[in-house]
Amino acid sequence: MAHAGITKARTLLAPAQPSRSSPYAALGAASLAAMAAVLMAGVMVLGPGVRFDEPAISAQP
Repeated sequence: MAHAGITKARTLLAPAQPSRSSPYAALGAASLAAMAAVLMAGVMVLGPGVRFDEPAISAQP
C-alpha cells in the first residue's frame, strides 16, 4: 500500500513535458505590448486637456 502511494506521488510530482510554443503567439504578444506602450506614451505626452486649435488664416500674403 505504501509503495503504491509513493509511486503515485512520484508520478504526480514528475515535471511535465514542456509544450512547444508557437512563434506566432510570441509575435502577437510582442506586438500587443508594443502597441500598448505606444498608446501609453501618446497619452503621457499629450495629457488630458490638450486642445488643437485651428490655425489662423490671414488674407494678406
